[in-house]
Amino acid sequence: MFNLDIFKTFSRAVAFGAVAVSAIAFGGSAKAAPVQIFPFFQPLPPMAAPQPFQPYQAPTYQTEPSEDQDAVEMPARFRRQTVSYATREAPGTIIIDTPNTYLYYVLGNGQALRYGIGVGRDGFTWSGIQSVTRKAEWPAWTPPPEMIARQPYLPRHMAGGPGNPLGARAMYLGGTIYRIHGTNAPETIGKRVSSGCIRMTNDDVTDLYSRVNVGTKVVVLPMTERRAELGTAAR
Repeated sequence: MFNLDIFKTFSRAVAFGAVAVSAIAFGGSAKAAPVQIFPFFQPLPPMAAPQPFQPYQAPTYQTEPSEDQDAVEMPARFRRQTVSYATREAPGTIIIDTPNTYLYYVLGNGQALRYGIGVGRDGFTWSGIQSVTRKAEWPAWTPPPEMIARQPYLPRHMAGGPGNPLGARAMYLGGTIYRIHGTNAPETIGKRVSSGCIRMTNDDVTDLYSRVNVGTKVVVLPMTERRAELGTAAR
């Protein structure tokens, strides 16, 4: 016979068990995968530690060789200096002592300014009296035809500048092909290597250029007139 009280008790037990199982299932799933309430908020990336301030430093570049070609160590006797020099020539005259490779700029009162120079090689020296007919700063170079005939590899024309064989200044002598000029080869001072021109360091020729005017007398002594040290250092 069906007992109503027993049925009610059994139904409550089943219902209680179902609720308990549901609670356990919900709790387990919550621990396994927590629900993100606001999934559209993303965590910020980690920030790097601040770096100490570094002042700007300009990049370094390999500098080109200096245009000052006169950095060659010059023997003391070829350095520009005031010396005692006896002459009848008037102050302002240039005297070129070819044998001793000196150029004198007469100051007067028994003194002159002496410069070391390079002169013509064997067979290309000359002598006589000329005058400065033209002056030029950083002159262009056009080798004369006779020089081209001897050295056909030479350029027909070269613009003025530090690489030009005439150097920083030139003083042209009369109607000749000869000049007193600077050089980009200061190691040739004191030697006989040119085709007849008188070479000076760029520093020295610039100094002489500032003292000389067009019309200045230039006396070029011959090689045969070799005299030992015409000038001695002034005391």
